[in-house]
Amino acid sequence: MNLAVIGAGPAGLALALLAAERLPAANIHLFDTRALDHDVSGDARTLALNLGSVRLLQRLQAWQPAAAEAIRTVHISQAPPSPVAGAVRLHAAELGVPQLGAVLPYGALVAPLQQRWLGIAARRPEQLFTRFGTPVHAIRSEATGVELDSGDGPLVERFDLAVVAEGGVFAEQERKRIRSDYHQNAWVGTVRLAAPGLQGLAVERFTRNGPLALLPLPDDAAGPRAALVWCLPQAEDDIASLSDAQRLVVIQQQLPDVAGRLTGISPLKCFPLGLNAETRLLQGRTLRIGNAAQTLHPVAGQGLNLGLRDAQALVDALREWTKTTAATGQTLDTALAGIERQRAPDRWPMIAATDFLARSFAWRLPGLPGLRGLALAGLQQATPLKAALARRMMFGG
Repeated sequence: MNLAVIGAGPAGLALALLAAERLPAANIHLFDTRALDHDVSGDARTLALNLGSVRLLQRLQAWQPAAAEAIRTVHISQAPPSPVAGAVRLHAAELGVPQLGAVLPYGALVAPLQQRWLGIAARRPEQLFTRFGTPVHAIRSEATGVELDSGDGPLVERFDLAVVAEGGVFAEQERKRIRSDYHQNAWVGTVRLAAPGLQGLAVERFTRNGPLALLPLPDDAAGPRAALVWCLPQAEDDIASLSDAQRLVVIQQQLPDVAGRLTGISPLKCFPLGLNAETRLLQGRTLRIGNAAQTLHPVAGQGLNLGLRDAQALVDALREWTKTTAATGQTLDTALAGIERQRAPDRWPMIAATDFLARSFAWRLPGLPGLRGLALAGLQQATPLKAALARRMMFGG
């Protein structure tokens, strides 16, 4: 099999490594527009991974625990004013796992993945090809494969399967079949906290304007810190005009006491939010994973986790196909169609849930905050349901 992986972000690199491990006879070409000597290790964008993703990266020998902060407790609550101050608390110990997930900078994930790939590719140069600095300009479907126009000049190459893992953020993407602009902004950065900091606690607060999240990061030389994701409707977003001191006051007022005291804030970056998803992962012999397949609202922090599960499902299906094709005569197209069906029960509920939550913050219906508080209070008491939700968030559906 000749496999093209387009995009060397977390999902694309994980896919390439999984394929190299589990499809030993495959030729794998990993394309990316960035140059190979571009240093990604300092990219400070924050990623939240669930436990299933952490275990996958450990298996790929691309996990650096010192660069990540484990999430051992999640606290979800409704900000006042609300007649019902419900809250849900998820504890790893109560679920029998060492952690619910982890938080780390983008560079601390991509750099070891890339280093691992380069090491394996160096040992198998006849099968594994690193095509960095090589943009793919076009993908054309054929009856039994795809043709790629790459940045290597007027070169057309043929592959059995192309996997697009190059997603980007909502505002930069071409329109997919399902698209909804939430007219919300996400302000992201880091905040400083008074000691002892969050200590493995992730805080999500449903405010009147949207979700506000603090995610624990490893302490640095300056002390405790956390990643901030702050979502606001664009029509009421005046964050750009506020000073750092004013931003800290506004954030602190909306957080629960369990979050502790904020002492400083970094410069914030702003990203418009929306849903942009394909109805099908597979189109001919081109398959999309991660943000190339679905870009979600960050309210549940599941976008990358969903993409990594896409990658795992694809490689597992291809491995099964290579083992059974001689005996069963199953075609690659049939195997790929099976992936589409397999991923649907995980993919579509996650798309629907995040879309519903994102839209609900635009509803200013009387009593809605109280209903949300009641729902949180009820979920906290419904132990089996809470455990089932936690396991779905840790491992997918």
